[in-house]
Amino acid sequence: MRALLVDIGNSRIKWAWLTDGRLGKAQAADYSGWRARDFATRVIDSRLGIDRILMASVAADDVSDALAAGARLAGAPVPDSVTARRSACGVTIGYIEPWRLGVDRLLAMIAARRRFPRRPVCVVAIGTAMTIDLLRADGRHAGGAIIPAPPLMVSSLLDGTSGIRRRAQGGASGRGRALFGRSTRAAVEQGSRFAAAAAVDRAISEARELVGRVPQLVLTGGGAAGVRPLIRSKSLVVPHLVLEGLAAWCADG
Repeated sequence: MRALLVDIGNSRIKWAWLTDGRLGKAQAADYSGWRARDFATRVIDSRLGIDRILMASVAADDVSDALAAGARLAGAPVPDSVTARRSACGVTIGYIEPWRLGVDRLLAMIAARRRFPRRPVCVVAIGTAMTIDLLRADGRHAGGAIIPAPPLMVSSLLDGTSGIRRRAQGGASGRGRALFGRSTRAAVEQGSRFAAAAAVDRAISEARELVGRVPQLVLTGGGAAGVRPLIRSKSLVVPHLVLEGLAAWCADG
């Protein structure tokens, strides 16, 4: 069986082939401005033979619709859309209303649990937003947190404060490895990265009290590499955790 797995985020799309249970190399692109033909030619290649397309999306419906239209243009199967539900692949969502949890977060937790089946896991995804989810050792989701990722923190400050925006333009970078920048721009950028890292470390501390041991910290998303050096807790970076979760979902039916 050959399946195309597609993860559509707020600004980027990632995809990989699953062939007889083996996940291939992931690819990624910024899909801004894409139409159906772009999805058909850049993501869907029916010449390779596709039995199934499995899609997880947190973007607007028109993006999913464009992918579906691209599949029709390519003569490929209609994409199956994965949505959040209370229990799936050994993970039980802890939200009061499970459908309100982003499906990307559910899939990331499914993949993390497959990697660490007998340990509590803290999954941190750093993209446009930064999400933090705690999974108990038995697969029960203890809840999560959502905060702006560092680039969004920076843009909100620059867009919302004329004084900071003016002082952050031009001049020396003043950037170093410590929290304390020597220019306004460095202070904003360093402050956002250290704030994100501090939130992760606080999450690990609270998780330890909640589950009785230090959870495995798993980082994913395009912003993980920039924040990881500032996090004091030990961590593992898995760049395409959502695609791994889609592979697990596909294997379970």
